[in-house]
Amino acid sequence: MNPCAYRITDGAPQKIALTDAMRDAGGLVWVHLAGIDDQTAGWLRDTGGLDPYLVDALTATETRPRCEALGEGAFLNLRGRSREELHNSDLLASVRIWAVKGRVFSVTRKPMIAVGLVQAKVDAGAVRDPGDLITAFATAITEDLDPDVATLGDQLDDCEEQLDAARVFELRRTVSRVRIAAIAYRRFLQPQRAALEKLAALPGDWLGEDDRLHLAAAADRAARMAEELESIRERSALMHETLSDLRAEQIDSRSLVISIVAMVFLPLTFITGLYGMNVAHLPYAQEPWAFDAIMGVCAAIAAGVTIYFVQRHWFSR
Repeated sequence: MNPCAYRITDGAPQKIALTDAMRDAGGLVWVHLAGIDDQTAGWLRDTGGLDPYLVDALTATETRPRCEALGEGAFLNLRGRSREELHNSDLLASVRIWAVKGRVFSVTRKPMIAVGLVQAKVDAGAVRDPGDLITAFATAITEDLDPDVATLGDQLDDCEEQLDAARVFELRRTVSRVRIAAIAYRRFLQPQRAALEKLAALPGDWLGEDDRLHLAAAADRAARMAEELESIRERSALMHETLSDLRAEQIDSRSLVISIVAMVFLPLTFITGLYGMNVAHLPYAQEPWAFDAIMGVCAAIAAGVTIYFVQRHWFSR
């Protein structure tokens, strides 16, 4: 557990020890715990004095974006980018937040980029109350994630511009990677939008009107990113189908060439096989010019078959 605690009085932040976080000295207290283990759960339960339901929610292993009103406070779970490489099916790390007037507890399991951005805002004096802090989290997450979503779209644009049968395998890998990321991001952005909208509509004097407006803006931005990700997912599916068609055409073209070559050599194989039999009375077998004659006939047949396929435009299909 790597704790971080602030006491904010009239916008002036002060780092405090974790042992002093629960002392009632006025202002806003923000406690952030990094890592989910028995020590974290024990501190939240014994020192933080939180309800067991809240402790379980803040330390749950599997989470999805949601918002719940509990008494005079609210529990919020958000998803954002992590500094660590995560599994393809779960590309976004989570931050669990419990906010009530005068106090905010946040817990992360993986190192989250947005936490550092929020700390910078706190140090700059831009946070005064729980609403400001939650708004800072929502804004930091969406601002950090937005360029990543735009990059996915740019990568897909590059694939569309470089569409070529000779690069099918390389393009398919890129398209698959973009599609997996878009699906993983969209899986959390849709419920995250709903969670932010629900939080903005919650009653309570610890959320100011400006906080509600900022939360609504963050929800709108999450909705826009979700729509962009849905577009990327659909474009990726179409691109994958196009690449599969190009690959199939490439295979058909090569199969056609192989078939034509086989048709050219089929009569030649028959003739050479016939004269290769070890039996008596083959026509002209004893003549000294027989070999040259057979080679000439084979060459004429091969040329005739090739000219026939060229006139029928089989090589250009």
